[in-house]
Amino acid sequence: VQLVESGGGLVQPGGSLQLSCAASGFTFSSYYMSWYRQAPGKERELVAGITSAGGSTNYADSVKGRFIISRDNGKNTVYLQMNSLKPEDTAVYYCKARRLNWEYWGQGTQVTVSS
Repeated sequence: VQLVESGGGLVQPGGSLQLSCAASGFTFSSYYMSWYRQAPGKERELVAGITSAGGSTNYADSVKGRFIISRDNGKNTVYLQMNSLKPEDTAVYYCKARRLNWEYWGQGTQVTVSS
């Protein structure tokens, strides 16, 4: 099982980034996928989630209207489009796959929002 995040980097406030999480080793289309983030000195927090078929999404209040989660089950990939980025969005972003008692995490990708 592998989840590999990519797309992180340094961006100015107000800018955009798209994160990707490529999955392998399990039946991706059967899993609920989500993005979490962890800033220095803070607990890991849920950013967004999407159901297995992509029909329903949910977002943390802090990112509603700015971030969009989506998935392509044909490519075994989940995305996080991040717009209007703020310095407080700076964190390591992780993707997670969950189904029943199974849960897998990626290694994370750093997002830094700074001028």
